[in-house]
Amino acid sequence: MPPKAKEKTGKKLVIVESPAKVKSIAKYLGEGFDVDASVGHIRDLPQPSELPTELKKTSVGKFAVDLDNDFEPYYMVYPDKKKRVSELKAKLKEADELYLATDADREGEAIAWHLLQVLKPKVPVRRLAFTEITKEGIARALENMRELDTDLVDAQETRRVLDRLYGYEISPVLWRKVARGLSAGRVQSVATRLVVERERERMAFIPAGYWDVKGNFATTDGEAFAAKLSAVDGARVATGRDFDDRGQLKTTRNKLAHLDQESAQSLVANLSKTDFEVTSVEDKPYTRRPAAPFTTSTLQQEASRKLRWSSKITMQIAQRLYENGYITYMRTDSVFLSGEAVTAARKQATELYGADSVPAKPRVYKAKSDAAQEAHEAIRPAGDMFRRPKDVRSSLSKDEYALYELIWKRTVASQMADAKGFTATIKLQGTASDQRVAEFSASGTVITFRGFLSAYEEGKDEQPVEAAAENAEARLPQLAVGQQLAGDELTALGHETTPPARYTEASIVAELEKREIGRPSTYAPTISTIMDRGYVTKRGGALVPSWIAFSVIRLLEEHFAKYVDYDFTARLEDDLDEIANGQRARTDWLNLFYFGKGADAETEGLKHVVDNLGDIDARAINSIKVTDDITLRVGKFGPYLERAIPEGAEEGTEPQRANVPEDLAPDELTAEKAEELFANSQVSEKDLGNDPETGRRIVAKDGRYGAYVTEIIPEPTAEELAALPVEYYKNGKPKPPKKPTKVKPRTASLFKSMTVESVTLEEALKLMSLPRVLGADAEGEEITVQNGRFGPYLKKGSDSRSIESEEQIFTITLDEALEIYAQPKQRGRRASVPPLAEFGVDPTSEKNIVVKDGRFGPYITDGVTNITVPRGTSLEELTREQAIELLADKRARGPVKRTAKKAPAKKPAAKKAPAKKPAAKKAPAKKATAKKTTAKKTD
Repeated sequence: MPPKAKEKTGKKLVIVESPAKVKSIAKYLGEGFDVDASVGHIRDLPQPSELPTELKKTSVGKFAVDLDNDFEPYYMVYPDKKKRVSELKAKLKEADELYLATDADREGEAIAWHLLQVLKPKVPVRRLAFTEITKEGIARALENMRELDTDLVDAQETRRVLDRLYGYEISPVLWRKVARGLSAGRVQSVATRLVVERERERMAFIPAGYWDVKGNFATTDGEAFAAKLSAVDGARVATGRDFDDRGQLKTTRNKLAHLDQESAQSLVANLSKTDFEVTSVEDKPYTRRPAAPFTTSTLQQEASRKLRWSSKITMQIAQRLYENGYITYMRTDSVFLSGEAVTAARKQATELYGADSVPAKPRVYKAKSDAAQEAHEAIRPAGDMFRRPKDVRSSLSKDEYALYELIWKRTVASQMADAKGFTATIKLQGTASDQRVAEFSASGTVITFRGFLSAYEEGKDEQPVEAAAENAEARLPQLAVGQQLAGDELTALGHETTPPARYTEASIVAELEKREIGRPSTYAPTISTIMDRGYVTKRGGALVPSWIAFSVIRLLEEHFAKYVDYDFTARLEDDLDEIANGQRARTDWLNLFYFGKGADAETEGLKHVVDNLGDIDARAINSIKVTDDITLRVGKFGPYLERAIPEGAEEGTEPQRANVPEDLAPDELTAEKAEELFANSQVSEKDLGNDPETGRRIVAKDGRYGAYVTEIIPEPTAEELAALPVEYYKNGKPKPPKKPTKVKPRTASLFKSMTVESVTLEEALKLMSLPRVLGADAEGEEITVQNGRFGPYLKKGSDSRSIESEEQIFTITLDEALEIYAQPKQRGRRASVPPLAEFGVDPTSEKNIVVKDGRFGPYITDGVTNITVPRGTSLEELTREQAIELLADKRARGPVKRTAKKAPAKKPAAKKAPAKKPAAKKAPAKKATAKKTTAKKTD
């Protein structure tokens, strides 16, 4: 008998990404629709280590991408999404139709495709795309359902494979030559390069000094205004913009007057009794247009300027506003407004600011980039009738309200009339007593019709004081040519040119957008990534690169130049757009990117570059010249300065070194600062004499981690080496002489009460004899006493107990130690247990590093990442540098996968899983067919 046909239920399953959208959408769909969420992506490329064993040694094994079969990706469902997938499959069995309602951009299209591949629906499939969660928006989406856009999916999948190839080929080079835990990325590396290049400009910058004169001038009626010296004897007075970054005057056609302190002050003195005359009055009309509605990047920039938010916070709040139906989709590079939105904006502007505040025709904006297509509209208030900020204030949080108000103002202002006014420029002259002719000028803009400024004015990035003053609105008195003026309070002012401003989050987003690098959805995660990796930190609002970022960018510039080239990265985006538009084949493009066509710079592929890197001098990569004889080196435990060993120095002389503070910005490390750091960390050394038992020289030193004593073990002489016994091969030939094992010198930290200058040979020998064995307990376990980072302590096996003072180390007896061990360890109630140790701020997470006592022993944590203290390492021996390194290694490894623990409870299912592996392997190869099937199902 044929299988019984499934009974119709009338249900339609609608799948969105976010649980927050479920309720918002469900209330507009009504009966018959079951809305559920995938909770983001359900599967992705696994780590190569997570691949099935049989695939690890195949062409899939290196990247989880099949290099031999058109770069087909091998996807795996996230372990924590398997239950979610099962629940969606169960709901799908009860549905007559499936509506894929993920976001209307490339990523949303890719999520929809993955759902289709995993759920394998046997019912009709519809693609439901909307840019606002409102009744009207959902209704329009239902009227315009479409098929899945496989070209868009191809573009997103190409992007994912590209990023995997880029990161997995280049990052290991950084691990070997710079430091573990670093990463390279298509957009993140270019963004880091921008920040590093700006810091290099600041480091190379040479300031130039210049002077000018300002004064107050008044008419006979007492109307006063301020003016600034603009020319002397017909030569324009040099200002900051006339100097280059090397402190030199730029070459210009017209003569410049570069005033120094003496000439400026003498001019002021000689103008003290001078009368001035107006020589020119010029009025020009002033018009200013409103800014376009927000795109993702302009929203991030404006929120940074006006609300002081990071890009990440801005996008998180925008996401909430979108999911709850307050604004349209927030990842877009389009400035287009729908007809309904234009009508709503013009209507509200008329109601609030009058009919004359709106132009006769609606304004139409065009995106700067022809590739703008992430979504179909700019970011605006949702709905065909905008809710005013005061109408939603009670239902939004403080931050949500602030962002909604910003978006509402910008949208309404974008449809308002131009601001109108005029700019007046006045010039006046006076002849000094030394016959120099001084010309002063003043400009002022007067707004006669505010237009869109009544609703909104766009913020500005940091700018020089001169530019800010010139852009300020000011009103000047009515003056006529030939009118006499009195000068008063003439003042000579000195200035110094300033280096280029560091990037802020707002300005780097603007720069990335201007260069057409990345897309709206990538800006916030890119900035977060370069900060999380320790490449960039924030000082106020400015982005400051770390020294490790200098090393990373130097390596990439010298050995992967094409892959951090701004134009090349922008062309990658253009290529991905062509794939999204169906103009280019995904597999051909990936073949060209990875395998290339030849060995020249233009056509070589990434694989050829990596395979032919040659030797990379890690020491040179991690070195930055400060002066001719001072070099900054990026070491395992941070940056430090090293002075070259002078010529003629004794053999074995160590170079002078000094640590560089973490909070010192690269452009602040001048030659003077370097000398100061050397002076403050000068390593002093005192010869204490010879150990009577060994004859070795004992010295006291000031080291990186404090004062200590150590013994000097001389290198073996040629005679001693020659006297070593000779070993022979079986054939009777002598083996090459072995290098003698280097003896580790005895070393001990000084007590807090000791100094390099005061410590004696006797005290040094006692310190180096530690740990001191006190004896054994009743079970025969040895008890020792020693000094550690956190003070003196007893040790019996793995049980350590603190003692009161360092002096007790040489006086405490076995009986006193046994008495201490007889007492239970007391740390108080669990809730109030203090940290076992504290190591200050982590340079990556910027959170405090502490050691806590956990269920399975002590562990290091910065509140985000946890790592167990290694076995054999006591708390007293643990250093800050070790703690930082352990946390960095743990971050680099990523979170621990715990799925293996569940396997025993599901043995039957686990047995079935391998039987499905062949199908999983075939899935990528059949992707094109799957897509065609999908297209048919959406008819």
